[in-house]
Amino acid sequence: MAIDVRVPTILRSYTGGAKAVTGAGDTLADLLTDLDRQFPGFRERLITKEGALHRFVNVYVNDEDVRFLGALDAKLDDGDSVTILPAVAGGAFAFAAAAALSGR
Repeated sequence: MAIDVRVPTILRSYTGGAKAVTGAGDTLADLLTDLDRQFPGFRERLITKEGALHRFVNVYVNDEDVRFLGALDAKLDDGDSVTILPAVAGGAFAFAAAAALSGR
């Protein structure tokens, strides 16, 4: 099973600069685990210590927000496209979100 993943600029340091990578998994959680195996540290930038997606991370499967598809339990099929986008916000929150995604 091949899932195409579009990686935001702030996470490309984990993918060797790649804008897009390929992973595998039956769910979004499985896919992120696979991506973390390939690119250590990737998953922890997207998942809270409680095991949920960070609120400042938007993830889309075939252009549909995963919040409406079951979040980390969202089902994936071969050939799906996953897009990861940091939420856009103004003020200090935007800097905090960027720092969290970059691991600083």
